[in-house]
Amino acid sequence: LRRLADGSGVQGEQPAGEIVMWVWHEFFVLIKICICDRPPCPSDTSPTKLGKNVVPRPPSTRWSEVHQRILPKLVGEVPEGRWGRFSDYKPIASLPRTLHSPPMRIATWNVNSIKAHLEQVTGWLTLEKPDVVCLQEIKCEDHAFPAAHFEELGYASAVHGQKTYNGVALLSRLPLEDVQKGLPGDALDEQARFIAATVVDGDLAVRVCGLYLPNGNPVPGPKYDYKLAWMARLRTYAAAQLLTEEALVFAGDYNIIPTGVDARHPQNWLGDALFLPESRAAFEGLKHLGLTESFRALNPLGSGEFSFWDYQAGAWPKNNGIRIDHLLLSPQATDRLVASRIHKEVRGYERPSDHVPVEITLQ
Repeated sequence: LRRLADGSGVQGEQPAGEIVMWVWHEFFVLIKICICDRPPCPSDTSPTKLGKNVVPRPPSTRWSEVHQRILPKLVGEVPEGRWGRFSDYKPIASLPRTLHSPPMRIATWNVNSIKAHLEQVTGWLTLEKPDVVCLQEIKCEDHAFPAAHFEELGYASAVHGQKTYNGVALLSRLPLEDVQKGLPGDALDEQARFIAATVVDGDLAVRVCGLYLPNGNPVPGPKYDYKLAWMARLRTYAAAQLLTEEALVFAGDYNIIPTGVDARHPQNWLGDALFLPESRAAFEGLKHLGLTESFRALNPLGSGEFSFWDYQAGAWPKNNGIRIDHLLLSPQATDRLVASRIHKEVRGYERPSDHVPVEITLQ
């Protein structure tokens, strides 16, 4: 499976595509064995009706149709015999396009002021060239966002800004369609923490939602109440969006440490809004809707992988970090998830943000 995922084939000689063809063939062989070649049912050939000379059921035409008409359309020319070698298969151009569609790389990054860290953001975009980036804490109003600068780099932008605090934006090398600013559910909420748009590349259409959850400290207090209320609104919104059965990505700074392995020293966060049981339960509630946390799905046992290191107390040199930047995916997006990466090296930039980009690849 690992070789299938990275395209290296088996024992360095069989391309992954040929292995897929062989798996298809074996799958249809299994259908033939289980359905088409099964023994006759008693109701079909009852001895009371046919006597001792039971007439066997004639070969099913269903397998002939699969083998001669359907299977060739999937895998090309099918070799004779049940155990053909991988290299015997001849793939054809009519394979499903999902095997050949270009990957879509989607990242999230709390930049902690786009004005202060424009150089760092520019350098990373130039080097990595992701397709879509969700930015948080841009800390500027819409008119002050450097959209023209990013356009020169090949990125369209959509901005939901706010003076001094918060602010979110989307950058995309592909057109942004149906842009939505603000999380529904509270008409009085003026904080710029949510933006969404649809990105289309060939047969892959993804609704990308960039979000910046409230920190919630100090606890208890109105800021923590606002955090939980905001997460409840997000759950309601996500539940409605999941009914569309489209590929959805909820990416951003969640300000949630999901589990103890997502902090270098979890005991230091026990009384913090980022790690309180109520906060973590609200995050789990999003996953219970059917959303998948992408990084943990591909790294189920990993520890020591963080996305935030405080500026104080030498957190970065000591790797005293936490993982609070996440991408939650709908089932349709999860089906296309092939990679997830935390760009830890960005924290080592000169004058960096305290967060680093977290990226997924869909294909």
